[in-house]
Amino acid sequence: MAAPGSPRAADAAATLRDWRPADPDQEGLRAEYLAFVDARGEDALRRAGGPEHLTASTFILSTDLTHVLLALHRKARAWLQVGGHVEDDDAGLAAAARREALEESGLADVTLWRELPVELDRHALGERFACRAHWDVGFVALAGRDEAIAVSDESDDVAWWPLDALPADTPPDLPIRLARAVAAVRAGR
Repeated sequence: MAAPGSPRAADAAATLRDWRPADPDQEGLRAEYLAFVDARGEDALRRAGGPEHLTASTFILSTDLTHVLLALHRKARAWLQVGGHVEDDDAGLAAAARREALEESGLADVTLWRELPVELDRHALGERFACRAHWDVGFVALAGRDEAIAVSDESDDVAWWPLDALPADTPPDLPIRLARAVAAVRAGR
């Protein structure tokens, strides 16, 4: 279990335990995430807690599920969903995902579709990053494409993209991650 006195680690473990992925690979990854949080406690959530840690991201989908809001991440040099590190002020993973979505999208308000993740993705980071790997916990928010958006100081651009016509500068796994997010919303899970 999470280290005693670590409410955020307890929240992360509860969030992961409460989520029921439809995909067996995601279920296996969920078990690995739970073991990581149980072993590392609060350090599993802290950027300074080690070279690998949990992050929280949000797939901001259009209400008709045809588009996704992506940010051209300055450091990664790629179009990505919004998200990032869990900060000390964040109550847990869902709070971090919501905060990051607000900061990086420029939307006036962001409400997570659910307080549970829709997918997990552990990925290595390149030399431009101080950390070695992110254990990302992906959430979903829905927004109208007519809502005002703005570029953050971490990005070079932010834009809506059709799910079937993503920009060239996206990681190869982004379509798979987006498909999981859309499928979760459609299935109501």
